[in-house]
Amino acid sequence: MTSTGKNKRPAEPHAADRHDLIRVHGARENNLKDVSVELPKRRLTVFTGVSGSGKSSLVFDTIAAESQRMINETYSAFLQGFMPTLARPEVDVLDGLTTAITVDQQRMGSDPRSTVGTATDANAMLRILFSRLGKPYIGPPSAFSFNTASVTASGGMTVDRGADRTKTEKVTFSRTGGMCTHCEGRGTVSDIDLTQLYDDSKSLSEDPFTIPTYTGGGWTVRVITESGFFDPDKPIRKYTKKERHDFLYREPTKVKINGINLTYEGLIPKLQKSMLNKDREAMQPHIRAFVDRAVTFATCPECDGTRLTAEARSSKIGKVSIADACAMEIRDLAEWVRGLDEPSVAPLLTALRHTLDSFVEIGLGYLSLDRASGTLSGGEAQRVKMIRHLGSSLTDVTYVFDEPTIGLHPHDIQRMNNLLLRLRDKGNTVLVVEHKPEAIAIADHVVDLGPGAGTEGGTVCYEGTVEGLRAGDTVTGRHLDDRVSLKQTVREPTGKLPIRGATANNLRNVGVDIPLGVLTVVTGVAGSGKSSLVHGSIPAEEGVVAVDQTPIRGSRRSNPATYTGLLDPIRKAFAKANGVKPALFSANSEGACPTCNGAGVVFTDLGMMAGVSTTCEDCEGKRFQASVLEYRFGGRDISEVLAMPVSEAERFFGEGEARTPAAHRIIERLADVGLGYLTLGQPLTTLSGGERQRLKLATHMGDKGGVYVLDEPTTGLHLADVQQLLGLLDRLVDSGKTVIVIEHHQAVMAHADWIIDLGPGAGHDGGRIVFEGTPADLVAARSTLTGEHLAEYVGA
Repeated sequence: MTSTGKNKRPAEPHAADRHDLIRVHGARENNLKDVSVELPKRRLTVFTGVSGSGKSSLVFDTIAAESQRMINETYSAFLQGFMPTLARPEVDVLDGLTTAITVDQQRMGSDPRSTVGTATDANAMLRILFSRLGKPYIGPPSAFSFNTASVTASGGMTVDRGADRTKTEKVTFSRTGGMCTHCEGRGTVSDIDLTQLYDDSKSLSEDPFTIPTYTGGGWTVRVITESGFFDPDKPIRKYTKKERHDFLYREPTKVKINGINLTYEGLIPKLQKSMLNKDREAMQPHIRAFVDRAVTFATCPECDGTRLTAEARSSKIGKVSIADACAMEIRDLAEWVRGLDEPSVAPLLTALRHTLDSFVEIGLGYLSLDRASGTLSGGEAQRVKMIRHLGSSLTDVTYVFDEPTIGLHPHDIQRMNNLLLRLRDKGNTVLVVEHKPEAIAIADHVVDLGPGAGTEGGTVCYEGTVEGLRAGDTVTGRHLDDRVSLKQTVREPTGKLPIRGATANNLRNVGVDIPLGVLTVVTGVAGSGKSSLVHGSIPAEEGVVAVDQTPIRGSRRSNPATYTGLLDPIRKAFAKANGVKPALFSANSEGACPTCNGAGVVFTDLGMMAGVSTTCEDCEGKRFQASVLEYRFGGRDISEVLAMPVSEAERFFGEGEARTPAAHRIIERLADVGLGYLTLGQPLTTLSGGERQRLKLATHMGDKGGVYVLDEPTTGLHLADVQQLLGLLDRLVDSGKTVIVIEHHQAVMAHADWIIDLGPGAGHDGGRIVFEGTPADLVAARSTLTGEHLAEYVGA
């Protein structure tokens, strides 16, 4: 080596290499209290803390939201006008951001025509494949689409030749689609029970309708009554054939009522458009109850549920049609595609194989492409969204995940961990909100928020390595190695709920007796048939209260008081104490501040720029008129009551002059599920996923029923909160209820009186009962995947 080489000084780091941190300073979004953190790039950072401590506020509402806002600002003002306007998060400094891709738990759009295949581009590739290789040839890719109807049109087109010369040319247009015309691509057809729509012994003037919103004086009914097509005093059962047809099926017809031009339409098509064509899960509860009562859905007899025309089903590759391909389990479909060897479509086959293999790799090989996307659980929906990112060649991207292990059996969590690490190893920053110790263990960096929830949280309690968290004195650190021990004695059942011959989805003629009067936990890997057994096979009788994973919807005006029905007894108590109308004590009704219409804030629309919300100056954010706030109950006005935390409200309505038993019962249930820190008037839009799950549980606890069915109640719950949930389940059982829980959390399994384990695998490898008995017997036998993981958990 030459002397010049020996004396060579190490090169200075390049200026670009110094930007290796995401810096957050002074974050105040929702309940965050001037939070400042520095997150290492190209590492996996896990955010922990009790439910409601501010994890989502920091990760989603601050870091991811600001990244999205800054990307939107790079577009032209014209394009920004079509985009949602995002306000800058409440934060002093955000430095070092990269493009953020958010993969959250939001259910996928549950349009009746949306399937797993349409949501992931797999269907689009299959349609091209069949249009190229299918025999007989029936047309372009649109001929295999159940979202595209066949259209044929012709007519005259006038062409201007200039100098007052025109020429009319005949044009024809046709498009070949694959939509079944009978069910319009839905796969099911509905039949309406007319007796649930109206009482035919009554006349129109006697308010015969039993349909929600069809009330006597409303315009919906007035259009029918005053249309001139019917005698309003004639009972419906005495209508002539023509009157009955007009009443039920008449085409839209213009009518004039009180000088106003309106449209009359037959009852059936009107209901089809207003209620039946909507997603059932998005309906309000009373509308959904009506639809369940009045409408029966059956498989379409024309397409046999495939949604496709006979022509689309007739074109095959080998002996497989596109309907057959979409009905296969994805892992079987992947094998079939691997067997195709056609050089003319080689790039397409490569892309399709990669997409299908990603499904299998992420643990969703048991799904089929024709599965309606609205039926996926939150965890399944999140993993389906992950698929498009697995093969991405992008690097230096920030991936943000919200509890990616949700809905996963302990056996599947390691696979998810490997996927997160693979994204990191490609040079990406991975931010994960998580509660499971198995997922926290793989973190390079941990940020623990707390110490409590709501106003008692919003601060950083710990930042560093997993080992440091375990040794630290934070709530998460103390509970990280928590283990629930097996029960010494289990409750004796008081009876049994028999299920016989269950064949829903992948169940294989399952017969099982679910014990009554005890806590039963149904376990098994994802896709083994747990939900099919519990939700699809237990008869939906009056005594069964089901609390599933569907998210609660709510606007900024919705809060725990309105959602749980608590506001009704509170308003009545205020009205009775002051001798006025209850409507005055609703911010959505007569008592609302006229300036902000009861919102508490005034929104200023700035066009393409983010709108600005400022606290209403007239009501000072209290949402009510000043005159309403003069009325008091128990020494408090209505805004002060809605600002109370649940724990304070429990004392307020439980004793003294403000004692209100109806309100106190609901508030007790909120405290029971661990929401004592929430204020009664806190907007639902600010609640975390775990808080919403528990709010829903508290609401259903008031339902009258002997059997409670809970679907993964630990979703979004911190390790410290799980113990409280177990106490709640015990109280339900001890009060004489039967509790059936679908769950992956080992703490709930260990606490059960009886376990029913399905498997052994997912999809067609599952659907069988592989174990029935007590948790102790399951641990002793270690005969199933669940048994092995539970034994490891309890240290047996």
